[in-house]
Amino acid sequence: MRPSVIRQSHGEALSPAAGGATPFAWEQIGRELGITPGGPVNIAQLTVDRQAASARGDQPAFRFLNADGGRHSVTYRELARLTDRFGNALKSLGVRKGDCVVVLCGRSCELYVAVLGALKVGAVVSPLFPAFGPEPIRSRMAQANGKVLVTTASAYRRKVAPIRAELPSLQHVVLVDDLRAGGMPDTHDWEVLLQAASEAPALVATSADDPALLHFTSGTTGMPKGALHVHGAILTHYATARLALDLRPDDVFWCTADPGWVTGMSYGIVAPLAVGVTSIVDEAEFEAARWVSILENEGVNVWYTAPTAIRMLMKAGPALFAGRRFPALRFVASVGEPLNPQAVWWGIDTLGLPIHDTWWQTETGGIMVANSVADDIKPGSMGRPLPGIVAHVVRHRAGEPREVIETPDTVGELALEVGWPSMFRAYLGQPERYGKCFAGNLYLSGDLVRRDADGYYWFVGRSDDVIKSAGHLIGPFEVESVLMEHPAVAEAGVIGKPDALAGEAIKAFVTLRRDVAPSEALRTELLAHARRRLGAAVAPKEIAFAECLPHTRSGKIMRRLLKARELGLPEGDSSTLE
Repeated sequence: MRPSVIRQSHGEALSPAAGGATPFAWEQIGRELGITPGGPVNIAQLTVDRQAASARGDQPAFRFLNADGGRHSVTYRELARLTDRFGNALKSLGVRKGDCVVVLCGRSCELYVAVLGALKVGAVVSPLFPAFGPEPIRSRMAQANGKVLVTTASAYRRKVAPIRAELPSLQHVVLVDDLRAGGMPDTHDWEVLLQAASEAPALVATSADDPALLHFTSGTTGMPKGALHVHGAILTHYATARLALDLRPDDVFWCTADPGWVTGMSYGIVAPLAVGVTSIVDEAEFEAARWVSILENEGVNVWYTAPTAIRMLMKAGPALFAGRRFPALRFVASVGEPLNPQAVWWGIDTLGLPIHDTWWQTETGGIMVANSVADDIKPGSMGRPLPGIVAHVVRHRAGEPREVIETPDTVGELALEVGWPSMFRAYLGQPERYGKCFAGNLYLSGDLVRRDADGYYWFVGRSDDVIKSAGHLIGPFEVESVLMEHPAVAEAGVIGKPDALAGEAIKAFVTLRRDVAPSEALRTELLAHARRRLGAAVAPKEIAFAECLPHTRSGKIMRRLLKARELGLPEGDSSTLE
């Protein structure tokens, strides 16, 4: 029987008490970054230029691993020169402070230079996931009023050129690999543009409240929402990288998220550069053996990845890790969806380290709740609010204001007191939608949680995911976690389906580990296992075996799609959901 708490003895104690009422010294964080009160704040200057001018100037900022096995590094000093060149190139194209630069690239050096160079000149950067098709690209670029697009020749030809006439704000397209494509009309070649640009400092003065990043986030209904973040968000990125991820200067850090998503921007670009680490960037897509080799051979100290990737590594089996050693690895964390307890224990058994869950959203801009390096871990818990973050569990009754729930282990909506630096400042062009995210001084996350007596938060489900069965409110994550405890199960997705007696009956869809075959005997065994662990009221009444489960672009299980398929309802366009 696994213990309910994993004791940790390393790391500095977080101060003030997580989630407490003591004000957090954001001003002190600013001083560590060299920010003077009321002075200019620019993400690119506080990351690239600050490090380039320090003793770390010749340290690699990024180590790029090519899909074909090659590798190359870019130092902080080189990155400063390249971003100045690109910033000046943007100025030559007429880009001014507040204009939007859209980046649609794979994880190549050019993507990182484009993002940081655009931030230097005060442009608003909107990164898009490179696997998007023409329609999600069109809708996002139209909302953003993108003036410049940085992309590849292939992506432009297939996805953007056919719809360019529908994007009147788009004045310039920069192709990062135009030389290999042989030139395309009405576009700029990246190399030619940079060679013609000056290396003089390109920095344009920006303030903490000036817009910097525009991240689009999709729900199950409505148009994508453009969450706008400001340059001052770097305070959250820097502080949480240290407190939640234990990042230290000179670490080798691997954040596996694509910069087209908020994690890949906040913790794949901004936070590690602010701390002064060397970041691993793998240009290839996920492949289990490759990832294990990167952890072993690249000297990774801190690894930040997604539960989906962890489950895929678990599914690959222990043979993949046989004889492997990870002496440099010090800290592992996950993000994107709740982390099942068995994944935490898998980390201990396989890597020699527990995996620390973190919780945050596109709207929060950075990690808010975490199993930090200084806290004991309760496997399956989101952890506790970080310093500077005051969290509550709230309930809402029709016609009444939201009420803060003080009683432990009571389910309600997770709400955060406003005021942290990376809080989004708008949904672009959707003020009413933005306003609905707040009640007084509380940001309403839409996630249902419970808080235990020790102040640890436990995810129950999205408000629209929770199953109501025979008077019980059941979070699908709890059921999925128990099913994944069984050694045959690789992944599980749980939904509620209409039931004449109970209102909703719980059905589970499971994928099995590579060496396990589905059978009626196994189905019966899984049902019995869930009933023993959860009780009759919460355990699934039905289990279906599946080859794979549907996921969003960022790896979250799409329960809504499972439910639509089960009920024979229209699935809708789920290709852009994050």
